[in-house]
Amino acid sequence: MDALPARAHTNLRHAATVTPVGATRTSVSIGAGRIESTPTPGAYRVDLRDHLIFPGLINAHDHLHVNAVPALHAEAPFPNSYAWISAFQAHFQDAQVMAALQLPKALRLRHGALKNLLAGITCVAHHDPWHPVLDAEDFPVALLRDYGWSYALGWPGYGPPPLESFAATPADQPWLIHLAEGTDAVACAELAQLDQLGCLASNSVLIHGVGLSSRDIERVIAQAAAVVWCPSSNLNLLGRTLDPRRLCAAGRLALGSDSRLSGARDLLEELAGTLDRYELDPSQLLALVTTQAAHILRMPSRGHLQPGAAADLVVVEDLGGDPVRSLVGIERSRIRAVVRDGMPRIADPDFAEWFAAAGVDTVLVRLDGSPKLLARALAEPALLALEPGLECAAAAGSVEHELAAASGSYR
Repeated sequence: MDALPARAHTNLRHAATVTPVGATRTSVSIGAGRIESTPTPGAYRVDLRDHLIFPGLINAHDHLHVNAVPALHAEAPFPNSYAWISAFQAHFQDAQVMAALQLPKALRLRHGALKNLLAGITCVAHHDPWHPVLDAEDFPVALLRDYGWSYALGWPGYGPPPLESFAATPADQPWLIHLAEGTDAVACAELAQLDQLGCLASNSVLIHGVGLSSRDIERVIAQAAAVVWCPSSNLNLLGRTLDPRRLCAAGRLALGSDSRLSGARDLLEELAGTLDRYELDPSQLLALVTTQAAHILRMPSRGHLQPGAAADLVVVEDLGGDPVRSLVGIERSRIRAVVRDGMPRIADPDFAEWFAAAGVDTVLVRLDGSPKLLARALAEPALLALEPGLECAAAAGSVEHELAAASGSYR
């Protein structure tokens, strides 16, 4: 099984790099899992003309271990998340839910991470207790590690108590809590409660914030706190989401997917759902999953492509026009390559030589019908079986035939 530390020096040539501030025609040099200022002599070269390179995306909120759990379908919106949690207790008796939760937690966590990686997300803020598998060398994505958290003000039985957790979190690390996840008086009162506890500060990261009033939002901005916006989850559970414009303009907003239990399939689908809505332009949306997310979560080596940054990248074809739209709004099967820690992890088959040069053994798979090469370390059968739209190509036909067809399609 290949391991991430086998880092090869690579020079990605003739592409344009894209960040929220624009596109620049340049080469990207990779060594020791980081972006370097100059290419290493003799580095393996990848010709990416007519392609765009984006920073690996950051999912600012996910519950990785529940992405294979069937969602609870309700006839009407819930007034708040506590009502949804209460209704879900009966859903635990559903045969499909029980079967999903009987799977090993380590496998479910890896599945949630793989779901993210397939959509170009290379770093995730996992809002739940830590598990040893999250420290595995071949875990599919990077994780937010230096932080504090509590679950919610109104759900004291799960996770660290808010006041105790906040006090134990260093001021230079983010502190995460679900807050104002609802539309009723209970949710709308939570920011004031948090403030009264003394837990609203510049490192406070509030998840959802649907019940925040305009005055509340100004209070959040004044304290230099931030909100993670999960619109699909909000609309599915509550029938409403917050107006993101003021927080976004102030640089105090990031985007999260909140897992498939309530939210979108992945962050890429979340971006597509917000495109041309909410009066946010594509560059602002890109910032929510790169530069702004990295700033809010205190991760200075992520969300950008400057020397010293983690070499986590997303490569797509240049579709012309606004370069950001070449990524924001596309389907995950159209991503050409996802690079994690300087190594290709999933890519189109015509990048086979890149995998070989990096020492990454691969398996041919199909992702939503499109052939891909996936790092063998991420292709255990039990893991593939959990992800809809992902299957081992060899199980349904000749590998040689699949590779030949795929190679021809990208000439």
